[in-house]
Amino acid sequence: MSRTCWARRRFLHAAALSTAAGAGAVALSGCGSTGSEEADPSPPPDAPWTEVMPSAELPVGSSRAVSVGETELLLHRSSETEVHAFSAVCTHQGCAVAAEEGRFACPCHGSMFNLETGAVEAGPAEDPLPRRPAEISADAVRVQA
Repeated sequence: MSRTCWARRRFLHAAALSTAAGAGAVALSGCGSTGSEEADPSPPPDAPWTEVMPSAELPVGSSRAVSVGETELLLHRSSETEVHAFSAVCTHQGCAVAAEEGRFACPCHGSMFNLETGAVEAGPAEDPLPRRPAEISADAVRVQA
């Protein structure tokens, strides 16, 4: 084989490796995100309050998922007068978090969150669920979303 042929072969091989590495880097650039940048931002201070259910439908100690427009929220009622609301989007990689007995849990990677604070109780998530303003007003549960 001629010297030119070997040089061409080496060049093509190097180019192929370079292209594969570049494609791999592009493919992996979306991996490993904490998802926190995808979490729902807090509502603006002047966002309207929305009635999401009668307060009787959320007994003390219970949790429930609700939709407010296109926003998915998790609610937990800790007392007759106190309700907590959080984004239902996992801060790890954006999966839908669900209410379970005694916690909010992400079925995708096993993260678990506190019902009253949204704090991470088990990873891989590192950031808490974003809190949303919520209240019990008269006979209704209201959220600001």
